Amino acid sequence: MPHPNDPSLRSFIPVDPASDFPIQNLPYGVFSAADSPQLRVGVAIGDVVVDLAVLENEGLLDLAPAYEVFAQASLNAFMALGPHIWSKTRVRISELLRHDNPELRDNKALRSRALLPRANVTLHLPFHLAGYTDFYSSKEHATNVGVMFRGKDNALQPNWLHMPIGYNGRASTVVVSGTKVRRPRGQLKPPNVDTPSFGPCQRLDFELEMGVVIGQPSAMGEMLTEAQAETMIFGFVLLNDWSARDIQQWEYVPLGPFQAKAFATSISPWVVTREALQPFRVRGPEQQPVPLAYLQQKGIQNYDIELDVSLRAHGAYAPQTISQTNFKYMYWSSVQQLMHHASSGCAMSVGDLLGSGTISGPETHQRGSLLELSWNGTEPLDLGSGVKRSFLEDGDSLAIRGWCQGNGYRIGFGEVEGTILPAE
Repeated sequence: MPHPNDPSLRSFIPVDPASDFPIQNLPYGVFSAADSPQLRVGVAIGDVVVDLAVLENEGLLDLAPAYEVFAQASLNAFMALGPHIWSKTRVRISELLRHDNPELRDNKALRSRALLPRANVTLHLPFHLAGYTDFYSSKEHATNVGVMFRGKDNALQPNWLHMPIGYNGRASTVVVSGTKVRRPRGQLKPPNVDTPSFGPCQRLDFELEMGVVIGQPSAMGEMLTEAQAETMIFGFVLLNDWSARDIQQWEYVPLGPFQAKAFATSISPWVVTREALQPFRVRGPEQQPVPLAYLQQKGIQNYDIELDVSLRAHGAYAPQTISQTNFKYMYWSSVQQLMHHASSGCAMSVGDLLGSGTISGPETHQRGSLLELSWNGTEPLDLGSGVKRSFLEDGDSLAIRGWCQGNGYRIGFGEVEGTILPAE
């Protein structure tokens, strides 16, 4: 039987070569439809959503001893079944969708129930979040920010090259793509005033990130090996960790980000599995000094994922691309982040989300935030027609897209989009 990643695989469902969702991808999501409002799990292929609850109910997916894991409002029950079931199920779904398999292709009644136009469904948050941690793992991003605020000679803090830096965020305000984002309020203290005031954020930003979806738990008090951490990762999503730079500047000393990051984090609705990304693994940057033993990795743990950010200014007809970079530049890999997270004895849970941290590359156009792109507002972006931006304004819409380019196909993530609403 062909491997689900085989580039020669074709489906009986038409798929444009430029689509994010060929048969080699099969990302998981949660959806509903107008005539069937209950939430359930599906996979995307081309412009179609495959209703896995229907296929499971028909006995076409062997998930024994579990039952009805796809007739649920999140992926958690399926993820809890573990890597063996994840692989087995992906193989079976791929088999059912192949161009030369008549099981689904020639069953008109089943196709009418199981295959839904993607344009006709509503996508929801794909998993129930147990917790959310955001990291700070791009050397280029950390260096840019350090140069801005501490100078070139003290850009990286002494600990940065020794461990993945992170903080615990808020799972309660992680939202799915398309959810509008209310401009946050908080304490503000510009450098030229003596006392803080309370009001709407004036320096609202995005952060281009990838999100790691944890599909298996670890026990409290235990550490993780590289192999254990890798097998715990179910998949990846696009992530935008919206940031209130002026609130953060005043509050982050001495404990780090708090309200400046707690108001909203947006993720894409489709979870691309770790297995689908396997052909696109690449080695990350050389790490010097060599990490401590518990953080050392032997495997190839970075991914060649092209990333694109577009901004549609309020009132503008079309969006403008403002950043293009790649996930491969990350200094600390997702596996290292997970190993470090558990190293203190912290228990990881099914449904944990790890943000990669802002992804920036070595070139100016590869910067993953407006803070960097406008160099803290001193070099506003020119969006054409006299429109400039240093930070986001009310009515602005920002979208992040990502994909791995194969030979004649791409493994894509769709997009994560959010539009800014005025503060209440």
